[in-house]
Amino acid sequence: MKLNWYQIAIRGMAMGMAEVVPGVSGGTIAFITGIYERLLDAIKSFHPSLIGVFRREGFNGVWLAIHGWFLLSLLSGMAVGIVIGIFGITWLIDHHPQAIWSFFFGLILASAIWISRQMDQWTWRDGVGLVLASLLAYWITIASPATGTEALWFVLICGMIAISAMLLPGISGSFLLLLMGMYTVVIGHVKGLLETFSMEHALVVGVFAVGCLIGLAGFSRILTWIFHHFHNLALAILTGFMVGSLNRLWPWKVVISTRTNSHGIEVPFLEKSVLPSDFPGEPQLLTVGICVLLGFGLVWLMDSQSPEKALDPDQ
Repeated sequence: MKLNWYQIAIRGMAMGMAEVVPGVSGGTIAFITGIYERLLDAIKSFHPSLIGVFRREGFNGVWLAIHGWFLLSLLSGMAVGIVIGIFGITWLIDHHPQAIWSFFFGLILASAIWISRQMDQWTWRDGVGLVLASLLAYWITIASPATGTEALWFVLICGMIAISAMLLPGISGSFLLLLMGMYTVVIGHVKGLLETFSMEHALVVGVFAVGCLIGLAGFSRILTWIFHHFHNLALAILTGFMVGSLNRLWPWKVVISTRTNSHGIEVPFLEKSVLPSDFPGEPQLLTVGICVLLGFGLVWLMDSQSPEKALDPDQ
């Protein structure tokens, strides 16, 4: 099934909103909507060989070689999704945390089940990959966040790391930024740029964007090679990343320590997952259950709208 530009843009919008949420990966959305490997191929197409394509076929040849209409539609949707996420989803996290976290918990759990069902067969190597990836992702969710800095060299590195994580379903670029202490720094400058168009904000956002481009150019090639040579193992590892990341999305948490953000407001710093019976507030079991089911339902909806044979490397 060939996707229209608006169908690709909607997928991009969902990816953008997901990337703003620490613990949710835009790569997960790309995977379950059937555009993941096409996205990797499009990113990988940015190569010095394009100079030869331009000499032979001109701009139109380059545009086709880089999957131009696909990337334009996807990135436009992602830009809108990021803005919605920064101003909308972050508000929901602040005011309705259990509802939004349980929704994403259901979405990621359903995605892990969906991806695992795409495998032809399981081997012991796939099982080891699943377990190790789960443990790594779980460790990331309980690691203590560092203190961030606005040094441009570090902003550049963070851009490279965050975008590489975005390409991995189950590993959240936003959450890795949180661990490096850079989530509030980057989001703060993006908000500031959207509100004031200040050169100070533009410089930080621009350096971060350059880091993202560098990360995309390198990591996309690694992932494409892995998918073409170890397809089942790659799916097992991605499933493990998703399973391990579920701890970050658990709707019942207690705050272990707090910190003061750039606006002088005290916010949670370290949190611990607990059972609903040990949650200090109202557990909102009905709300959580409904939101988990909505997350499952969204995965089913996206799967029903995804192109056929989306996981076939030859497509």
